[in-house]
Amino acid sequence: MHVFVKSFGCSTSLAEGAVLAGCLAGAGFEVVCSVSSAELVVLNTCGVKGPTEDRMIEVARRISMKKSLVVAGCLPLINFERLQKEVRFDGVVGPAAGERIVGVVKRVPKGEKVVALESQNELPRLDLPRVQMSPVTSIVPVGLGCLGSCAYCCVVAARGHLRSYDPGDVVERVRKDLSLGLREFWITSQDTACYGRDSGTDLAELLHAICSIDGDFRVRVGMMTPNNALSMLDELIGAFQDERIFKFIHLPVQSGDDEVLERMHRFYDVEDFKRIVEAFRERFPAVSLATDVICGFPGESEEAFQRTVELMNEVRPDVVNVSRFFPRPKTAAASMQRDFVPVPEIRRRSGVASALARKISLENNRRWIGRTGQILVDEVGKIPGSWVGRNFAYKPVAVKSSSASKLVGNLVSTRITGAFQTYLKGQIVR
Repeated sequence: MHVFVKSFGCSTSLAEGAVLAGCLAGAGFEVVCSVSSAELVVLNTCGVKGPTEDRMIEVARRISMKKSLVVAGCLPLINFERLQKEVRFDGVVGPAAGERIVGVVKRVPKGEKVVALESQNELPRLDLPRVQMSPVTSIVPVGLGCLGSCAYCCVVAARGHLRSYDPGDVVERVRKDLSLGLREFWITSQDTACYGRDSGTDLAELLHAICSIDGDFRVRVGMMTPNNALSMLDELIGAFQDERIFKFIHLPVQSGDDEVLERMHRFYDVEDFKRIVEAFRERFPAVSLATDVICGFPGESEEAFQRTVELMNEVRPDVVNVSRFFPRPKTAAASMQRDFVPVPEIRRRSGVASALARKISLENNRRWIGRTGQILVDEVGKIPGSWVGRNFAYKPVAVKSSSASKLVGNLVSTRITGAFQTYLKGQIVR
């Protein structure tokens, strides 16, 4: 049977999709590269936001009209009722299915409608086969679930509470992928900062263990919730001193107002967030900061929103992922109807925050013009003869080369010649 696997959402979901494809290929299925070539499609879904859920439902509808369909990932556990009502599927399974996907897909040709949403506490093995998506980048999940109870988040309904991989298994995965020629490792989880809290270790210790591996590679650390990062701040900064770790932190603040943060069930305040940023910038002045902001959370006043704007102006993040609030199933915020902000106002606030984020990002990027340094080329550019790499602060740098040899996977000395909102332009230094 010809099977196509399509994944959406976060880096963890992408890694899980690669494993689904690898397990199916190992079981004798022919994994193809397009829907048109497939007899059965595995749709590995995301459902974190309302518009994302709408998109998943629409994609699933279109596929199910022509192909057998197995829906996997977070959406089935976030809103199974809607999925069952609006999509004709042949099978359904939750996130991190691993080898279980093989049994589900094998049953579909027999005419069964397979619903395999039973609770799965065991973590899929890190050495399961994968269909590698990149010749350079390896996404390494270090755990599933988190320790949070955010009022707006429905992902905990899909992924549950924290289960961390053994650090030895993570190190072995990195070591093996490095031997295969992969050089950029994304350490990922729903919250990497809570890694190991269920097993007596932590993220800083894991990073030290990874960096004990000999070799020339780079590590990108995934999203860290501020309160968990703060609890090991000195140790975390110590781990980041290894030159192979990208000087990049993703620290979602969500709001610049402490009362809103309390209503969100976020266990930190604005000063905690600023303290972490200041500590990283003191040690690594060029560190890249990414953060997240939700506009229009129930009860957010205009004054509260303005405090978020003020925080953005003060902290000046390199990347701000601006989201509009949408009530999600099985969340505390969905029951706060009395305090809902009108949709037009949410849209306005989102526009203001997004415009400011773009302005700050461009101004920050212009500071790189004239600097020279190495980038690790990790993808082919959209324009023929162009390539994209990452510098030490994980800034994307686009370069051109007339060389017949491929640059992907190589370190290239580059001088920054231009700046845009989302990337830098560079010239290769011979």
